[in-house]
Amino acid sequence: MLRFFLFLLFFGQIAQSLRICSFNVRSFGESKRRNPEIIEVIVEIISRCDIMLLMEIKDNRNRICPFLLEKLNGRSEGTYSYVVSNRLGRRHYKEQYAFFYRLESVCVNQIYQYPDLQPGDDDAFSREPFVVWFNSPKTVVKEFVIIPIHTRPEMAAREIDELYDVFLDVRLRWKTKNFVFMGDFNAGCGYVAKKQWKNIRLRNNTDFVWIIDDKSDTTVKSTTHCPYDRIVLHGETLINATMRGSANIFDFQSAFSMTEEQALAVSDHFPVEFQLRTTRRFLGTTARYCRARI
Repeated sequence: MLRFFLFLLFFGQIAQSLRICSFNVRSFGESKRRNPEIIEVIVEIISRCDIMLLMEIKDNRNRICPFLLEKLNGRSEGTYSYVVSNRLGRRHYKEQYAFFYRLESVCVNQIYQYPDLQPGDDDAFSREPFVVWFNSPKTVVKEFVIIPIHTRPEMAAREIDELYDVFLDVRLRWKTKNFVFMGDFNAGCGYVAKKQWKNIRLRNNTDFVWIIDDKSDTTVKSTTHCPYDRIVLHGETLINATMRGSANIFDFQSAFSMTEEQALAVSDHFPVEFQLRTTRRFLGTTARYCRARI
């Protein structure tokens, strides 16, 4: 029944929007990979989206992404591919970012693993952004860059601010104006104080639009109410192409009729998402379009 519902949802949305999502899966390692019930939920969550950013992948054997890809492509809602970052983190703690994307909708133009250190910078990021430039022939905005971030909680304010420097670097490198910043910013509750927001350039520059606001709750636990996960947009064309009211927190616990305990076994975060408007039916294949663009 769940799969039938999502099948209808996918075909109802594909003609009018492209859904872009972000999900911190919390310690996504071998134990979760081996749990069929958890994997089924994760695959269902990814399959709602044309682009899905996954965070906190802890995989030193390169098993999780190929495994998820096989599960996704065993379904009938389209064909997926993925790109994955290096293992990132300080000292012994390492994790990865991964983007899963539906080939019928988008393709990857270029990727850029942001370097560990910048001149004069004392290792600003705990997990450096894995920047991906996407092309889509089907959306009103034909290309956009996604910059993901999973901040270290006690350094959240500084890392969010440093995203502005990443933006300047990538904009110069790729000559693009359309940017999506998304991920687990840890941007709420005790990690970013009210007085700190005025010093965060990504926040006080009005060219950046925050579509998951400070009153949102992106956490699974009923005892917390924190807007940790965020989406920020930059670029007039991209902002105008965003469907009004599409910024959303996907409560998979309610959607899949799970208990809190069952949901927490998947993650303590809910995914966040938004949608881009599509054009009239694109004549040709996405692959052909993307090869021409590259």
